[in-house]
Amino acid sequence: MSVDVEFHFDFGSPNAYLSHKVIPGIEKRTGVRFAYVPVLLGGVFKATGNASPAVTLQGIKNKPQYQQIEMQRFLERHDLVESFRFNPHFPVNTLQIMRGAIAAQRSSPELYARYVDAVYRAMWQEPAKLDDPDVIRATLEAAGLPADELIAGMQDPEVKAQLIANTEDSVSRGVFGSPSFFVGSELFFGKDRLREVEEEIRAQQEADAG
Repeated sequence: MSVDVEFHFDFGSPNAYLSHKVIPGIEKRTGVRFAYVPVLLGGVFKATGNASPAVTLQGIKNKPQYQQIEMQRFLERHDLVESFRFNPHFPVNTLQIMRGAIAAQRSSPELYARYVDAVYRAMWQEPAKLDDPDVIRATLEAAGLPADELIAGMQDPEVKAQLIANTEDSVSRGVFGSPSFFVGSELFFGKDRLREVEEEIRAQQEADAG
């Protein structure tokens, strides 16, 4: 039996982007592919009463500074210092680009992978204002993606409904933020749990083999 692993993500989360950059190494070591599940983080927050750390950490002394230390450690540990720039337009409304992820996914796995890479790069590596329709189009065209098809897909009622359904299902399974991971039915939250995600994959592989 294969191990089912899901990555529930929103492009607006820098920690989800950093997870995206680390996931290929885990896939290579374990032989397991992560299924990328687009969710709308704003919808997750609304349904769970949660909020972005940019909100929850306001007025707290020392903790935001420590989280910056941990972020730098993560970047250095995974050789990502040159691959990450905080988006000056943060927070970015990701509704349209998350719908675009659904549209790309419905088209083909190859287009979906290219779309995810291109949008993540434009959000957190070469940061752009990805809630501006003109910027979205320019980003897709620069990546050689079918901009007209994807932008039309963002307005497709079935695409809109699928993003809502993904988000509601994610919350019903225990998700309260992004990045979140499922290994089978086991939930893990945050980029700093990727080591535990890999350990759980191996544990389930061993259990299946035994």
